[in-house]
Amino acid sequence: MALILSWILSFVLYFGVAFAAFGVTTSGNSFVVDSGAGLVTTINNANGDITSLKFNGKELQDQTKFTQLSSGLGSATVTSSVNNNIAVITIRTSTITHYYIVRSGTNTLFIGTFASAEPDVGELRFIARLSKSALPNGPVASEVNNGQSVEGSDVFMVNGQTRSKFYSSVRFIEDQVHGVTGSGVGAFIIIPGTGYESSSGGPFFRDIDNQGSAQQEVYFYMNSGHEQTESDRTGFFGPYALAITNGATPSANLDTSFFDNLGLQGYVPASGRGTVRGTYTGTLSGLPVTVVFKNTAAQYWATGSGGSFTSPLMKPGTYTATLFEGELESGTASVSVSAGGSASISLRSTVSRPSTIWSIGTVDGTPAGLLNADKIERMHPSDTRMSSWGPVTFTIGSSSASQFPMAQFKDVNNPTTIRWTASSSQIGARTLRIRTTEAFAGGRPQVTINSFTAPAPGAPTKIDSRGVTRGTWRGINQLYDFAIPSGVLVAGSNTIQINVISGSSGDQFLSPNFVYDSVELF
Repeated sequence: MALILSWILSFVLYFGVAFAAFGVTTSGNSFVVDSGAGLVTTINNANGDITSLKFNGKELQDQTKFTQLSSGLGSATVTSSVNNNIAVITIRTSTITHYYIVRSGTNTLFIGTFASAEPDVGELRFIARLSKSALPNGPVASEVNNGQSVEGSDVFMVNGQTRSKFYSSVRFIEDQVHGVTGSGVGAFIIIPGTGYESSSGGPFFRDIDNQGSAQQEVYFYMNSGHEQTESDRTGFFGPYALAITNGATPSANLDTSFFDNLGLQGYVPASGRGTVRGTYTGTLSGLPVTVVFKNTAAQYWATGSGGSFTSPLMKPGTYTATLFEGELESGTASVSVSAGGSASISLRSTVSRPSTIWSIGTVDGTPAGLLNADKIERMHPSDTRMSSWGPVTFTIGSSSASQFPMAQFKDVNNPTTIRWTASSSQIGARTLRIRTTEAFAGGRPQVTINSFTAPAPGAPTKIDSRGVTRGTWRGINQLYDFAIPSGVLVAGSNTIQINVISGSSGDQFLSPNFVYDSVELF
C-alpha cells in the first residue's frame, strides 16, 4: 500500500508540474507567470526583479542576487496582462519600459527593452543571475570564482590561468545564442534577427556574455563603455529572450513575429520596415565581406556572397552603408530606407593595396595570424599559456607571421625589430605602412630605419577603455604611412625598429600599446 501511495503521489506531482495552468497570478508583492509547460517565473511587482525561475520544480534563480535590468531599477511600476495565450509583464520607470513576455506552452521568457536614456549605472544590460549549483557549466574562460586579482576588479587568476567575464565575449555578428547548463537543464540568451539594432559598436564589437562567480551570470549587453567606438543608441532593444531548455542549445531562429501585434513602446513591426539589396566589387579574394548600415538610431549588417548582399528588415531612415573586408572598412555610400520599400546600392572597395616589396600580416583589420592573436580573446597577455611577447626581432624571408607580435606594449616588448636584406632594385624612396586595429593610452608607432627616424605621428582617436588586456582587438582602424627618403635604405642589410610612443605612461601590459593589423613596405 505504501508503495502504491508513493507512486500515486509521484504521478500527481509530476503531472501537476507538467500541466500547470498557463497564466499570471499574484502572490504577495509578486506576479507569478506560469508557461503551462514547466517554467514558472516570479517577478517582484515593486521593482521588476525576477526573484524565482523554476523549471519543472527546480529553482534556477540565485536567491542572493536577482535577475534584473542593469543593476536593478530600484523601483518601478509593474503591471501584467494576458491576451490570446500571451502574458506580458510591463516594467516602467521614467526612462525605461522593460517587457517580459511568455507564450502558453513555451518555456522562454521573450524580452524587449525600451530606453530613452542610459541607466544611472552607465550600462544597459540584462543580467540573469542564476543558481551556480543548478547551472554550474559555463565558459571556462569566464569562471572567476575564488580567483586572485590580476588586473583591476575584472581579471583574475584561477588555477594558474587568467580568467575574466570579458573572455566570454563573442563578436555580435556571431553571437546569437549563449548560455549555461546543468543536469537536465540549460539557460540561454537568444538575440535573433535584428536584436542588436539599437546597440552600438557594429558587427565586430564584443561584450560580456557570462561570469561564473558565486552566481552563474548570463548577460545581454545592449550598451556599454567596453572599448566602445560610437555613441550609445536609445530606443527599443531586442527582441531577445531567456530560453530554458533540457540542456540542449536552442536555435537562433527564434520566432518573434508575434511582437508585431503587442503594441510595445518603440517597437517597429515588419510592416513598418524596408530592405536594401546591393552589389559590391573590388574586394580581396578570401576575405569575408560584411556590409554594415548605421545611423544614430540603428545598426544592421548583411553578409556578402558572390558580389551581392541583402539587408535584414530595417527601420526607415537614411543610413551610411560601409563595405568591410574582414574587419577593415573599404568603401561607403548612403542609402535611404522606407517602410515597405526595397532600396538598391552599389559599393566598391577603395582599400589601398600597393604592390609591396614585403608584407607582414593580412590587410583585413585584424591581427589574425600574428603572435598570440589566437589566444588573446580568452586570456590576459600575462598568461603563461601565451608565447613570449619579446621584444621580437623579425627577419624578412625567414621568420613567419606567427613570430611577429599581434600587440606591442611600451613597457613589455618595445621595440619590434625587422631585419631585411635588400637588393639594389628595392632601395630608393619607399613607404613603410603600419595598420593598427586598436590603441591604448595614446600608443602609436614611430619608426627608425637604419639611422633615419621618421617624424612621430599624431595621437590616435582616444577610446577611454582598456582593450587588448580584456580580450579584444577591435577599436578604431588606423593607417600610418612613414615616408623613407632616398638614400636611407641600402643594398644589403637594413634594420627597421618600431617603437611605441605616447604622452601617457603605464606599467607592463597597461602601458601604452597598440594592436597590429599589418606592416608593408612598398
